[in-house]
Amino acid sequence: MDTIVLTKGVPDFREGKVSFDEDGHLERGNTPTVMNPNDEHALRAALQTRVRHGGHVSVMSMGPPGYEDVLREAMESVYADDCYLVSDKEFAAADTWATAITLATAIEHLGEPDLVFAGFKTADGETGHTGPQTCWGLDMPVVTHVVALDIDPDERTLRAKRLVEGDIEEIETVETSLPAFVVADPEFEPTYRTARHRLERKRLRAEARERAADIDDHVTYVDHEDLNLDPDYVGLDGSPTIVSSVDPIPRAPAEREATEVDPADPEALGAVVEELSPYAGGD
Repeated sequence: MDTIVLTKGVPDFREGKVSFDEDGHLERGNTPTVMNPNDEHALRAALQTRVRHGGHVSVMSMGPPGYEDVLREAMESVYADDCYLVSDKEFAAADTWATAITLATAIEHLGEPDLVFAGFKTADGETGHTGPQTCWGLDMPVVTHVVALDIDPDERTLRAKRLVEGDIEEIETVETSLPAFVVADPEFEPTYRTARHRLERKRLRAEARERAADIDDHVTYVDHEDLNLDPDYVGLDGSPTIVSSVDPIPRAPAEREATEVDPADPEALGAVVEELSPYAGGD
């Protein structure tokens, strides 16, 4: 079972140091980056598949050099065997369409996997387009909003439970053939039913942590020449989306006004209780 998990680095909005160029494009190389939180669900789904059915797992990300921390976190999460960083200045400022074309080509460059996993949206774009668009480029069946899945390697089928239009009260069961593309939902919960599965997970975790400690030895860099991609169809030039403006994300003030209250002063404490009581009552 050959599996590829897509992950992405997104700005660390907690830091408030998001950098844009004069045209309003995000400068990822100058912005603190973390792994996209929604990708964790895809990583958990891929890990469950790995533990139950074995095989080879690769993590793939598209971004600038310096994504080692993102790849390291992904490798430790899914216990991946290796990582691929699709990185080239020609890919910069890509919208979801140009990103999907690049990722689909990179996946084909590696060969045809049995499964591709992706998170359902990113924290910086919130579109939810990249996974399905990448799947379209690969001409695979796609199952979105997956909350549970089982694989039958012998029959080459995938059976999944998925939310219907994002409604957590309505779930449908679908089946498709492999290869397939899975977009995991935040409601996905992996299950490890047997002691063998739990022991296998423990073994894979130990091996992955050793690999992640020397992440540079397990990352393969891929550029537009490796993929034989025309620069006119990737990156900013290949992106039909037009961003009219970008509002900077304000950073929370480091200091806030505060009033000191002497705990030995009943009158002062009484004033605080009087002021806060309406909020405690839900008003």
